[in-house]
Amino acid sequence: MRGCYYNNKGEEITRCFISENSIVVDYVNFEANTSSTEYLQASTDCKLIVFSKPNWEELSHTIVGWDNIKNKMVQICMFQKSRKGPVISQDATTRYLDFIENFPTLSNRIPLAYIASYLGVTQQSMSRIRKNIR
Repeated sequence: MRGCYYNNKGEEITRCFISENSIVVDYVNFEANTSSTEYLQASTDCKLIVFSKPNWEELSHTIVGWDNIKNKMVQICMFQKSRKGPVISQDATTRYLDFIENFPTLSNRIPLAYIASYLGVTQQSMSRIRKNIR
């Protein structure tokens, strides 16, 4: 899965990748019952479980200790959100190597355009970087 948004030029930007067995939530908007400005797109085959807010809250009444579990998941999501996207101060090759390290199973499974967008480079630059590190 990838998290995306449209910039002020109307271009789709890949903001993050969500790997297998992960939770993703726009927690601030979820809690405020407002729409998110970002969206998810499946980049590979996946199964996605979606909770409505009432169903999510109902788990607190059903599962003993759910609030502690939920708090840990929210902390993880907030940490991941704070680390969305590569460190732009790094050169593009370093950002790509970090991408491969963080998402080893994705580099050959998703379109190059998504990786380039995530790294903040053109597809041509992305092709050159990949060619140079092989």
